[in-house]
Amino acid sequence: MSARGGGAESGRAESGHAESGRAESGHAESGRAESGQGQAQPWSARRMHFVGVGGAGMSGYARAAHALGARVSGSDRADSPYLERLRADGVLTASIGHAATNVPAEDGVEVIYSSAVAADNPERAAARERGLPERPRAELLGELSALKRTIAVAGTHGKTTTAAMLVYALRGAGMNPGWLIGGELGGGLPNARWEAGDWLVVEADESDRSMLSLTVEIAVVSNVELDHHATYGSLAELHEVFREFLAAAAKAVVWNRPELLALCARAPVAYDAPNPQLTAGGSRFRWHEHEVRLAVPGAHNALNASGALEAARLAGADMQRAIAGLADFHGAERRFQRLGPGPGEAELYEDYAHHPTEIEATLKAARTLHHKRLVAIFQPHLYSRTAQLARELGEALALADVVAVTGIYPARERGEDHPGVSGLLVAEAAADAGHGRPVYWLPDFAQALPVLRGVLRGGDLCLVMGAGDINLLGRELVLG
Repeated sequence: MSARGGGAESGRAESGHAESGRAESGHAESGRAESGQGQAQPWSARRMHFVGVGGAGMSGYARAAHALGARVSGSDRADSPYLERLRADGVLTASIGHAATNVPAEDGVEVIYSSAVAADNPERAAARERGLPERPRAELLGELSALKRTIAVAGTHGKTTTAAMLVYALRGAGMNPGWLIGGELGGGLPNARWEAGDWLVVEADESDRSMLSLTVEIAVVSNVELDHHATYGSLAELHEVFREFLAAAAKAVVWNRPELLALCARAPVAYDAPNPQLTAGGSRFRWHEHEVRLAVPGAHNALNASGALEAARLAGADMQRAIAGLADFHGAERRFQRLGPGPGEAELYEDYAHHPTEIEATLKAARTLHHKRLVAIFQPHLYSRTAQLARELGEALALADVVAVTGIYPARERGEDHPGVSGLLVAEAAADAGHGRPVYWLPDFAQALPVLRGVLRGGDLCLVMGAGDINLLGRELVLG
């Protein structure tokens, strides 16, 4: 293995994932809704404070509450462009850093917290001391999903892309859906918007079991793999959560695989996209006697599109218009998103892939684009996931011609709780599987930048992958 440097792990832990978005439609009073404390009141009378509002999910829920008429505020541990957009859109003014004084002084404030915010957070502690409602984000998401006919997209991989595709299909059919999704949808569309149409598209997150809080009419399940090892002790335990999720939905759309169909108590709509014709940057395939053309690469995206179209069909969409709308989809935020030219005129892309299955699908999709070498720069996400999947992560990365691995992005975890676990485990596994391909271990970004600037050259297609802040490294490479 070609190694560079060493030393301590690096990484900046934010609450939740990066996201952004623009202003949605204006305030819309939606009558009365039950709060988590059982008190019915109009949204316009509600005051809500979001702890960890910079995350993809939390910012979307804040946008929805604002659109419904609530007064909202929030905080996060660090400033970012995403919080700047919330301010610019007039949604809220976010405090930087967590402090008890961030919680608004008036009575009746609902304090909403993300799953990345611990119970000893000073704002949560202040809420308890003042007797304020303290509500997990899953509870609010459940409340929002009960206000509209909801399509919930679940699965270990592809939730954001499939949900975004579904929004494009429903919009193409003129159905004006709302959505709460973990990333920008592309084409100037934000990660969340509350619209006047009947339907709401949401991501159903298994990481903290919040998917079980949703009121769902149509459930979509793309795949089920063990990914959140701190939450689930086994795949069987995860299967039970998906089984419960599917049982609560009126209709289900499920990838046509026996182990997934077995999770359904009643017959679902089974979908697939066998043998798509892959082209440079896109694909086409047959679906219910229609030809579907996509502007995003990879067989996995043809499969995502098939699931999205089945859900749109169940929702009553005109299928010709839905397919036309889907053709306008060019990728969600941080999902095979082009960053621009990098060192030596290498072409740089970023992707959210952080699980072996996702990495493999992304690298195979990249192979459909013109390049001389495929370079993968990967930031492992979570110590617990790295400890369990280091070998599989390395084997997936070895599909690239050149591999670089950085330190772990810890998110809500602490390195001292996972002794001996570092990105080096992944780099070593990639070297073992790579049969002589160069593999670089680059623990921190400051160390990685000069090395990667020397490695990258013209004709390279470089993928910067991970669910943490690896996108910052990618953008530095473009700028530098």
